[in-house]
Amino acid sequence: MTTLLTVPYVDLARQHASIKEELLAAVARVIDRGDFILGEETAEFERRFAKLCGTAHAIGVNSGADALLLCLRALNIGQGDEVITAPSSFVASASCIALAGARPVFVDVDESFNLDPRKVEAAITSRTKAILPVHLTGRPAEMELLAEIADRRHLFVIEDAAQSILAERAHRRVGAWGTVGCFSLHPLKTLNACGDGGVITTNDPALAERLRVLRNLGLRTRDECIEWSGNSRLDTIQAAMLLVKLEHLEDWTKRRRENAAVYFERLAGLPGLTLPLDRPNEFQVHHTFVIQTDRRDELKAFLASRGIGTSIHYPVPIHLQPAAKSLGYKRGDFPVAERQADRILSLPVHQDVDKHALEYVCETVTEFFR
Repeated sequence: MTTLLTVPYVDLARQHASIKEELLAAVARVIDRGDFILGEETAEFERRFAKLCGTAHAIGVNSGADALLLCLRALNIGQGDEVITAPSSFVASASCIALAGARPVFVDVDESFNLDPRKVEAAITSRTKAILPVHLTGRPAEMELLAEIADRRHLFVIEDAAQSILAERAHRRVGAWGTVGCFSLHPLKTLNACGDGGVITTNDPALAERLRVLRNLGLRTRDECIEWSGNSRLDTIQAAMLLVKLEHLEDWTKRRRENAAVYFERLAGLPGLTLPLDRPNEFQVHHTFVIQTDRRDELKAFLASRGIGTSIHYPVPIHLQPAAKSLGYKRGDFPVAERQADRILSLPVHQDVDKHALEYVCETVTEFFR
């Protein structure tokens, strides 16, 4: 291979170049009106986001982490309570449980990288209040089994859907399975703000109303504060730009899935390489395309030497993070998650990777293994 290309793991500048004028026009409309806080674009974005997910309500907040924390508060989960979640995730999944005053209780994952529902029931105690599954990599967790357990044991379900907008299982979109769904609009997400942002979905009108109060300093009206809370509003300017991006979301998702299909076809059968699952009852949106190999660090360095960016999501399971030391977990407690963390590598799969670059990545990975 004589010609080296540069294939960045993400390319936000390229993503925004084609829609820059639309974004600037949307921002200008907000500036001209001076409608910066909980303005009409925020309300319109919430309406359209709820429709997209198939829920009755959507509440815009200032980050995916705040979405999780506000939901825990709204469900009155706190000191002395336990919430079951996965050790394979970004730290926000567990840190928000701890910030609410509750205890994160981890259950191992399966080959899908998601919470293994067959291991959940054994972790439920009298203190368990909720199950918090993470739809990692853009693949939905096994929500039929998790919802059945939660219903039978009278538990809330808080979906961490940060990476998985538009993902479906059994023809139902994530965010519509649980008591609440929590989404991130971080710049690295497929539907991304130009800054931070988040959304909560629910079908419970009373819960939606409380969440609107909690995101806005506990204010029922401008002059009536009914409980102490912080400021977690989705800015009108961000909502205006997100409305522009909503028009492109299905196309961006389609292109990510097409890019993943190239990897599935071109990398299948390579000795020493494990591809992600591709199951017919799921619509996965490929926030990340995660391969596994015992030679992960060697492969990552080889790809970098050829100009190909990669990432690891995530190299240290949450139960082994220094912040989790007080929980009492140790290496060996969740062997599947730990084994995956040592082997996983995310290849570029975003919508702006062109076919030529994809072919180059596939050729380079194949060269490494052969």
